[in-house]
Amino acid sequence: MKYVELVIANNSDKTDRYYTYGCPFDNVSVGQKVVAPFSLGNRLKDAYVFEVRSELGEEVKGLKYVESMDEQICLTEEAVKTCIWMKKRYACRYIDAVNCFTPVGTGAKSGKKRNPYKGAAGEIQDIKALTSEQADAVDRISCCVRERSHSIFLLHGVTGSGKTEVYIQTISQCMESGRAAIMLVPEISLTTQIIDRFIGRFGSECIAVLHSRLSYGERHDEWVRIRSGQVKIVIGARSAVFAPLEDIGAIILDEEHEPTYKSDKTPKYDTVEIAIKRVKSQNKGKGIVILGSATPSVVSSYRADEGIYERLSLKKRFNETALPQAEIADMRTEITKGNKSVFSRRLYSETQRCLSEGLQVILFLNRRGYSTFVSCRECGHVMKCQGCGISLTYHKSRGSLVCHYCGHEEKMPETCPACSSKHIKDFGAGTEKVEEEAKALFPGVATGRLDLDAIKRKGDTEKVLGSFKAGRTRILIGTQLVAKGLDFDNVGLVGIISADTTLNIPDFRSTERTFQLITQAAGRAGRRDKAGKVVIQTYTPGHYAVAAASAHDYDEFYRAEINLRKLLKYPPFSDLIQVVFTAESEEEARQWAEKAFERLVGELPKESGQDMFPPQELPFFKQDGSRYQILIKSGKGKRNLYMDALALVKKGMSDDKACNCNMGIDVNPYSFL
Repeated sequence: MKYVELVIANNSDKTDRYYTYGCPFDNVSVGQKVVAPFSLGNRLKDAYVFEVRSELGEEVKGLKYVESMDEQICLTEEAVKTCIWMKKRYACRYIDAVNCFTPVGTGAKSGKKRNPYKGAAGEIQDIKALTSEQADAVDRISCCVRERSHSIFLLHGVTGSGKTEVYIQTISQCMESGRAAIMLVPEISLTTQIIDRFIGRFGSECIAVLHSRLSYGERHDEWVRIRSGQVKIVIGARSAVFAPLEDIGAIILDEEHEPTYKSDKTPKYDTVEIAIKRVKSQNKGKGIVILGSATPSVVSSYRADEGIYERLSLKKRFNETALPQAEIADMRTEITKGNKSVFSRRLYSETQRCLSEGLQVILFLNRRGYSTFVSCRECGHVMKCQGCGISLTYHKSRGSLVCHYCGHEEKMPETCPACSSKHIKDFGAGTEKVEEEAKALFPGVATGRLDLDAIKRKGDTEKVLGSFKAGRTRILIGTQLVAKGLDFDNVGLVGIISADTTLNIPDFRSTERTFQLITQAAGRAGRRDKAGKVVIQTYTPGHYAVAAASAHDYDEFYRAEINLRKLLKYPPFSDLIQVVFTAESEEEARQWAEKAFERLVGELPKESGQDMFPPQELPFFKQDGSRYQILIKSGKGKRNLYMDALALVKKGMSDDKACNCNMGIDVNPYSFL
């Protein structure tokens, strides 16, 4: 008889601990999925083995026994170690961490063979010799892979410098060493291009794909292929960092600066932290992490300066083509000269030139819909979502107003609901409006749109990008989906419709985000034999983020931004911890937030009080209810102090039967709304 410590698959803080069971299966191991009786009625529940012992240290009254064992689903020991670490790091339940590592489609088994990369035949590649910069980077990385030593590399390469080839060479080295690798991209839409290139280089049999757009059955089948050792390369978005591989040689995050690598759902993990933890926790030898970007996050650059990461630089494009020539179009001047179009005169003339030369154009605007808000010109009333309190976006093609936060949709009113005036109008521009104007200004030119409204069904992204790649679409309009990692030969011009869209968001990262989006979007132009052009439309041409991006000067932007962060004690000079209290009524949320704040003050040293901001109401919420937050600016070395205190507060709320308020903790969130 063996004895096991189980984590029960039960979504409750009250049962978030180990439970001791007897186990009649001699081959039981750490990570095994089992079924065991739980609760007073002995209802059977799924559970996971976190410890195995040959004998009990002390007698357990009413000891229960494991009923059955899943022969197919078993986590690795490293995965279990990471789950234990995640519970403390992100203040989540054990089972929340476990669910990250398990196949979502466990109950969706069938004998049908599925192909999760349907349509990916593999890109035929003309493999050229590495540039000297690429060769230096590959040599340094390969040395660590062979020696099974741990390093974190920041691969800082300008757009078109050949970062993907460095990734491929790294993974090839892993394969030669008998090791596995994970290749992560920030958006599901980017997996197709990566899959094509990797299948063209490695074949399809050794590659698995993991992301949320796969069906339950596809995800289950891929998980089983990976866990059984049939594949050595996993490609996917954020959640693929939890792929059940053993002996991981490298985990690569392309476009590492993207906020999509930070989970906004429980557990609210940071993908970079998970990657580092996994490659360091292995029994067979440590692995490396590569963070690749043309515009590294301020935090990553600072860590490279501090020697925590090793910076590898690719300063030139692989084909020696110059970076695109950028021009700033001051939209204030356009208005004074009577131009009310979303196209500046410069963007219009450059688009005409490109089309006449047989080149293609990408137009980038990080706002979907037709107009950003609808207002009454008589009384000033703005149409807002009743559930969220934020402005509704007008979608002309649907004749509807849509909340981009909760999804609420209602018909566009004919009169103002506040004063009954007929003078109600839409303002601002989204991608739908840009597409309408492009069609009017350039009649007969095929246009395409890539945003969340245009890719409702599986395969829509591939259709839009496939048409553009084949040259059938001449003008591609889109949100940030067109700014990330796309590589097309014939793009002569990128137009950034409004560089100020992200600049005005009330978030300390808004300046960084603006610089990154402009630079990344601009990098889609002129990626082959001749330089492209970029037109940046802005109302604030003198802002350092806009000026530095137009000059392709990352160092200038970083110097200005890091000095500001240091002055204000923002990351990387602190960790921001957001604690959110959610309840049905405003009074309940406020009361429990105030109680929690009082207890935190009591648990922490007196000097910590200056880093904590008292409860304040959050501006909106998805559904009926109210939210309050406590914000903590945790200085260096204090994170664990605050997290331990928060864990005590959370346990106290969980144990209090009168508590009907939920407490959530998010470290360094990418949105504070």
